[in-house]
Amino acid sequence: MAIYLDFEKGIQQIDEDIKNAKIKGDTDAVEILEKNLEKEIAKTYKNLSDYQKLQLARHPDRAYALDYIRMMMRDYHEIHGDRTFRDDPAIVCYIGYIDDRKVVVIGEQKGRGTKNKIKRNFGMPHPEGYRKALRVAKIAEKFNLPILFLIDTPGAYPGIGAEERGQSEAIARNLFELSTLRSKIVSVVIGEGGSGGALAIGVGDKLAMMRYSVFSVISPEGCAAILWNDPSKVESATKAMKITPDDLKELGLIDDVIDEPIVGAHRDKAGAVKALKEYFLKSLDELDQMSDEERLELRYKKLISKGAFAEEEQK
Repeated sequence: MAIYLDFEKGIQQIDEDIKNAKIKGDTDAVEILEKNLEKEIAKTYKNLSDYQKLQLARHPDRAYALDYIRMMMRDYHEIHGDRTFRDDPAIVCYIGYIDDRKVVVIGEQKGRGTKNKIKRNFGMPHPEGYRKALRVAKIAEKFNLPILFLIDTPGAYPGIGAEERGQSEAIARNLFELSTLRSKIVSVVIGEGGSGGALAIGVGDKLAMMRYSVFSVISPEGCAAILWNDPSKVESATKAMKITPDDLKELGLIDDVIDEPIVGAHRDKAGAVKALKEYFLKSLDELDQMSDEERLELRYKKLISKGAFAEEEQK
């Protein structure tokens, strides 16, 4: 059953009218309603607020990492475990083919349904998840395979066990190691990119975001709680934090915005998968034109430019 957000009520009503018309066999009504649906969708998604984009990024029907992997790859096989503690289901690692390119895809998986969400820890990785991601990334480097990272997490898991096993060290280690990894790396925020949990697999030659995704140092709810001690300020926090793709592209913090279907990845998974796949393959073609030294130098410059600023001279 489709889930509709508050601002999608007009779309929901037309969808229900279309279903009723189909049951009645009224083809003329269906044709008219489908045209009305296109207009309603265009009107609804044309001027979304930052908070509405955040809601879309968190939509439970949105395409998750495993959706992209299963719809994009062929002859794929999962790689498990960090060879130190255990396998973390919140991060999935696959080797296989995208078209004719042999690749490694590593993604954060939130899970659907209560049982699967608990299994995946709601997409919040433990340190062994990040260590697994790094282990598999080094396998990709060994065999000269490109890597696609799929970012989708509210943040790294902050539990006692995770902290005892070195959560912050695991994230820092990934940042350090991935910055010099010789494989071609493309990272894409497909939903919610939260704090260090997203940064840990966000280092690469290209960093892009899907049209309806967010990337932030803290959740808007956390920001509202810290600054105003008022949960009702979440919309104001979302706007002030500038966490949407267009804002981050303008600030130079990401490279590209991927045009997922205007109706969103929750209503058109196949269209979203197609857009991401085309972007990834196009990015690999561009990176193929550079030597490893050129890529690593460019990656280094991009990393050290984050947070740079210039002071205006006093008049």
